[in-house]
Amino acid sequence: MIRPSSLVLAAALGTAALPARAEVPRVVTDIPVVGAMVQQVMGDLGQPEILLQAGGDPHSYQLRPSQARSLQDADLLIWVGPELTPWLERAATSLSAQSEMLALLDLPATHRRDYAGGEHEHEHEHEHEHEHEHDGHGHAEEQAHHDHDHSGTDPHAWLDPANGQAWLAGIAETLSRHDPDNAGVYAANAAKAADEIAALDEELKSALTPTQGKRFVVFHDAYGYFTEHYGLEPAIAVSLGDASTPSAARLRAIRDEIAEEGAVCAFPEANHDPKLIAAVIEGSEIRQGAALDPEGTGATPGAGLYAELLRGMGQALADCLGAD
Repeated sequence: MIRPSSLVLAAALGTAALPARAEVPRVVTDIPVVGAMVQQVMGDLGQPEILLQAGGDPHSYQLRPSQARSLQDADLLIWVGPELTPWLERAATSLSAQSEMLALLDLPATHRRDYAGGEHEHEHEHEHEHEHEHDGHGHAEEQAHHDHDHSGTDPHAWLDPANGQAWLAGIAETLSRHDPDNAGVYAANAAKAADEIAALDEELKSALTPTQGKRFVVFHDAYGYFTEHYGLEPAIAVSLGDASTPSAARLRAIRDEIAEEGAVCAFPEANHDPKLIAAVIEGSEIRQGAALDPEGTGATPGAGLYAELLRGMGQALADCLGAD
């Protein structure tokens, strides 16, 4: 499915497609962290609806009938993109002709990286032909006899605070097109939130400096943006796919890698079985840190969730890796 980016879609719809009387748009978002950013920009003017409920899996989710109706009635769908939530790509076909989709991964200012670790140079006018070799979002279901690497774009781009700042600006611009009377409010709210992220970024850089050069283990490959931004060693992922169960061969390989690399900490992940982390570190001297929550599905909903997510992740890593 070819999905237009926000700017291309806006041009296709034209100004006539926007409401004749501008008003605060009805916004639907995919995951809590995106909902938090939208809430920061909207402030007291409105509140977005977040489709993914607490404890939900962003890679595989079934909309409730009431959520499907909300999506049909929405003026704006603001989401990361189908790389993260393929189920929403299909559901988004129910949007009305007057509605707009903003895929945050498609914003020109977004820094994108591939799962292989390399930077993906984002071209805004590409055809969006994201070719996935396995299932609908590019993650293989691991079999006991055959493990696959991640391929394609890593969608967890909000874990780079610079992307968070860029997304706030893009959200404000999109809201302003639908509600020009409040454009100044959206811009001011986005700028304030971006300043807060910048301050938090400096705080985290200081806290994480002592952890540089130390290897650690995580449940799945979701932390590349965070480790890259803060100059940390790449995490050793137990599961190569977001929704896959690692094979026995994979677990043995991880134990060998942990020993070879001298990993010092392992971190469970929200919504995933902590027994897998316990299994790979059993018999070793590796410390187990606090559970990480990259999508914010276990955090308190609201405008402060994004900062809470970043701060919590940084604190968990600093507490465990810096305990030496």
